[in-house]
Amino acid sequence: MNIRRRVREDRVAPPDPLLHAADRLRAEGRGMLWLATGNAPYPALMQLSPTLVRSLPKVALHDHLDGGLRPSTVLALCAELGVAPPPIVPAREADGTVDVPGGAETPTDQDVADWFHAAADSGSLPSYLSTFERTLALMQTAPALRRIAREFVEDMVADGVVYAETRWAPHQHTAGELDLEQAVQAVQDGLDEGAAAAERDGSRIVVGQLLAYLRQRDPTDDLVDLAIARRGTGVVGVDLAGPEAGFPADRFRAQFERARRHGVHVTIHAGEADGPTSIANALDCGAERIGHGVRLIEDVTTADGSSGAAVGFGPLAARVHRERICLEVCPSSNLQTGAAQDLATHAAGALHERGFAVALSSDNRLMSRTSTSREMMLVAEAFEWDLEDLEHVVLTGLDAGFASAEARTALREEVVLPAFRAVREG
Repeated sequence: MNIRRRVREDRVAPPDPLLHAADRLRAEGRGMLWLATGNAPYPALMQLSPTLVRSLPKVALHDHLDGGLRPSTVLALCAELGVAPPPIVPAREADGTVDVPGGAETPTDQDVADWFHAAADSGSLPSYLSTFERTLALMQTAPALRRIAREFVEDMVADGVVYAETRWAPHQHTAGELDLEQAVQAVQDGLDEGAAAAERDGSRIVVGQLLAYLRQRDPTDDLVDLAIARRGTGVVGVDLAGPEAGFPADRFRAQFERARRHGVHVTIHAGEADGPTSIANALDCGAERIGHGVRLIEDVTTADGSSGAAVGFGPLAARVHRERICLEVCPSSNLQTGAAQDLATHAAGALHERGFAVALSSDNRLMSRTSTSREMMLVAEAFEWDLEDLEHVVLTGLDAGFASAEARTALREEVVLPAFRAVREG
């Protein structure tokens, strides 16, 4: 067996009082060269597996409600609402003849899953976003929103997620008879139903919703008004999503500044389809977290001046590092939208290694055919992460969550830390 040696670097201490347990371990072992002998503070070569990762408590900060429908729910709502299902590619016989002319006569769950994944696998953010027209058409009634929100919680629990924020754009769900308030209430009802069911089954989860503005639309005050009114009753913050290039965040500066003044948290998509300037713009508008943010790596340089393995930070990277701005990284989605070319060169590895606050999420589980557990496993395999790295990422996400500090502290002390400790000591 090759013993992998890993130098544990000093990292900037987070200002949040929820101090990372992994940071404490690093502080205790600072200056040491940790070997995988079993006598180190953490057994670095512990074998990770999909089963183990799925069993660990996880945090999902970046998961879109309209991007996480179950394939079975897509078909059920299509039938219920009289909406045509996705145009499934017709099956073909060995001689090339079409088995069912015009498409699958009775699409299956697998047909739907395959269609969304293939349609989203376009290499561009605008094309990727076009697949949401299909799901949004099914999310214009209170019962549909409530069902999808309830199933969001159920799916998070099944994946071992103990803290989850779902984000969605209420303005896109008023094409029927719902107004913004009714749409948000329907989602909250579903989240509450899912959380109550989880508690009855003995599972622990904290959930909240983020109300998202869309970059391509004109700024309005109604959404931030709603977030302020519902602060503390399920709405944990506001977001800005949609096509990034050409639609700067500062068009919504007044709304986000007002949100912050009233104690509403702010996260903004940036650094996905546009570069570091977009991230800086988001921070200047009051963003406490950055959705994706992987192009921050372009402000991290090597000795020869190229971006990549860091030996120097530009002004923006230095700010993000110093202020512990959490980057909500979603690797599989980044591959589909062209924000990254492959996992081996994805920015998550370098950003995490250099001490940036990286949290992993699934973004759109339907379109990327993924889960939070799968994203963590993919990244662990790509960058040879061990259990300590996963714990650090989970705690980073929990520290950056927008729910109350009391709720997050309880999860950390009563669920997350004991679970990772049990694996280490087992």
